[in-house]
Formats: sequence, C-alpha cells, structure tokens
Amino acid sequence: MDALIHWISLYGYPGLTALLMLGIVGLPIPDETLLVFAGFLISQGKLDPAPTFLAGLAGAVSGISLSYLLGRILGRTVVDRYGRYLHLTHHRLGQVERWFERVGDWLLPLGYFIPGVRHFTALTAGIVRLPYPRFSLFAYTGAAVWVATFLTLGFFVGDHWRDAMSYIHRYTWWLVAAMAIVGSTVWLFRTRPQNRRR
Repeated sequence: MDALIHWISLYGYPGLTALLMLGIVGLPIPDETLLVFAGFLISQGKLDPAPTFLAGLAGAVSGISLSYLLGRILGRTVVDRYGRYLHLTHHRLGQVERWFERVGDWLLPLGYFIPGVRHFTALTAGIVRLPYPRFSLFAYTGAAVWVATFLTLGFFVGDHWRDAMSYIHRYTWWLVAAMAIVGSTVWLFRTRPQNRRR
C-alpha cells in the first residue's frame, strides 16, 4: 500500500488514473483507499479538486469499459471452451442474462461500492451483450458517484484517512450482507405472484 501511495504522491493525476484503471480491471489494488488518500491530498493543497476528480473518473471509466469489452469480445469464447470446467453452460448463461436484464442495470453503479464486484458486473454485462448505451449510462454514472464519494470522504477526514478506511473495510461486508438480504426479499416478493399465476 505504501508503494501505491508513493506512486500517487510522485505521479499525481496520471498515477491515480492508471492505478484505478488497473484496480477496476481486476488487479489487487485498493481503489477506495487510493481515492480517500487523494482526497486527503486535496485537503492538504497538494492536489486540486477538479483535476483529481477527472483523473479518478477517467481511471474508473477506463477500467470498467475494458472489463466490459473483455466480456463482450472474449466471454462467449471462454464459455464455449472452458464453461464445462466451471459448470457454466449456455442454459445457465441464459439464466444469468435474463436475471441481468432485470437487475443488472442497477448492479453496475452499486457494484462500485462492493469490493470485487464491480469488475465482475462489467464482465457479465459484456458477456450477456448488454447494449453499450445502457451500460455506459449506469456504469459511468456510478463511477462519478463512487469517485466523488471517496474523494469527499478523504477530504473531510484529513489526517485520519487511514482510520476511516479501516472502519470502511471492517463494516463493508456487513453492508453487503444487508443488501443481499434486502435484494433477496424484494426478489421473492416479485416472483411469488408470477409463480401463483402459473
């Protein structure tokens, strides 16, 4: 982590863009921590707010778009060749596609706030051939909100940015569990009338 912080301190805006892009594509880079640290640098006057936001947005948009393109270009081929080893059949892919059509749009912006999810939502969107205009609307809007949220957090917590991130990492999975319960409940109530009609 210290090496990544040094990278941002040394290379500034381009460094932030590059690291966020690689992190969203799937490399083990703590994206939220980098944004909070960048927000701290803004509070110290070492970075300017607008260029920092644009650099973070560029990294997030580049990373999520690359993941989408990888899914769109290579996803079906990977399923055809290696799907049987992963128990991923075309039938299951069709189920994922129908499910993604119902809730996938909102998973794209929400996935930014769940570590490890944003990359896979973009890949899945590409594999199921979600139209690019729909993908970009939700994914890029989510990117802007995500970048602004963590930059603002870093700006206001200042020198306590490390403590803030430890709290975030500690309670993130509780939030994920709560969201999963709420989502499952909504899904059950929506599908129950359909089952009764059948």
